[in-house]
Parts: sequence; structure tokens; C-alpha cells
Amino acid sequence: MYHYLGSGLPNVYLKNGYEITKSPYGEGVVIHDLEGLHNALGEMLVASPGRLGGYEFKFLRTELELSQATLANLLGCDEQSIARWEKGKSKQVNAPAEKLLRRLYQESKMGDKKLAPLLKTLQKWESTPPPAAPQKIVASERSDNWSARSEACVR
Repeated sequence: MYHYLGSGLPNVYLKNGYEITKSPYGEGVVIHDLEGLHNALGEMLVASPGRLGGYEFKFLRTELELSQATLANLLGCDEQSIARWEKGKSKQVNAPAEKLLRRLYQESKMGDKKLAPLLKTLQKWESTPPPAAPQKIVASERSDNWSARSEACVR
């Protein structure tokens, strides 16, 4: 069996689905269907009856491609709480936060994937750099509604 540490989970062992390879730099390993492996790990964690530990919490968050800051905003807590949970510095993950993270994972990666578009939008926002210049919002009233657009501020 191969002790797989690439997921960030310290207790994953592969019975098969991998190959040990040799290179000029030493021995390496090739995992077959890495995405499938991570999906199986996520599904197992979401379905497990026990409380999530920090490693499991971090695994699910990173599989959802969410930063600590974005997840903190979604959960209504601060980024340091997420960091403490993931590092095991708090006794255990906040129960409502854990339930919501499990549900986010379940709804975005499993079943009918209802929340996948929301998470894609959050991921896109995280990877979008801030505007180079401050933005000015220009609003104008029309006959039946308002419209708004942003413009770069000219200094």
C-alpha cells in the first residue's frame, strides 16, 4: 500500500491505482485518476458520521477552491477562525460551520450540483485582480428604472 499525502490528509493509503516510477531525480509515484480519488475522499468525508478534524475541513475547502477568507465570509466568521480550525488550534471545528461546509461540498460536487455555479462565481471573484484605477459608478434614471455602470476614474 502507498501512503498518499498529496491530498493534505495524513491518513490516506492506496491499495491500487498508482504506479511507482523511477526518474533521474529518484523514485516518484503516478496516481491514476487523481480527480476521481479526491472526489471519493470528499464524498467519504461528507458522509462520515463523526466530526471533521482540521485536515478534513481544509481538504473540503481546498477541493471547493475557496480561500480561507471567502469561506469565512460565507460562514459568517473571521479568517483566523478558519485558520485555527484547519491547524487544529481550536478544540474542534464549529458545528454549524462544519455542517455548512459539508453541504456546500455535497451540493457542488455530488448529486445534482445545485451550488456549483455559485462556487464558480466565488472562485472567479477570488481570481479577478482589483481594478487598476479606482472605479466611478455612474447612475442614471430612465423612464421606468435606473441603470448603473462603472467607469475608470481619471485623475
